[in-house]
Amino acid sequence: MENENLDLMMPVATETPLKEMVVNYIGERLDPEDGDVTVAMAVDVFATEFPEFLLAVAEENFLRGYQQAMADIDSVSKD
Repeated sequence: MENENLDLMMPVATETPLKEMVVNYIGERLDPEDGDVTVAMAVDVFATEFPEFLLAVAEENFLRGYQQAMADIDSVSKD
């Protein structure tokens, strides 16, 4: 797929206590065959169990992208 985000397939490293707790939870919940928890798995679990968090992140990302697009349009139209 052309627009596939390969970062979603990366295993998550447990560098902080929060990441360790989340990775352990997702690993116990999904029980991946290779034992690795990926970013895609984290997104799926958060979407199912904590959709308010994911929605807030998505909304913020959308708004920032929209603001950047408007700034880009303004800068091009002034030239």
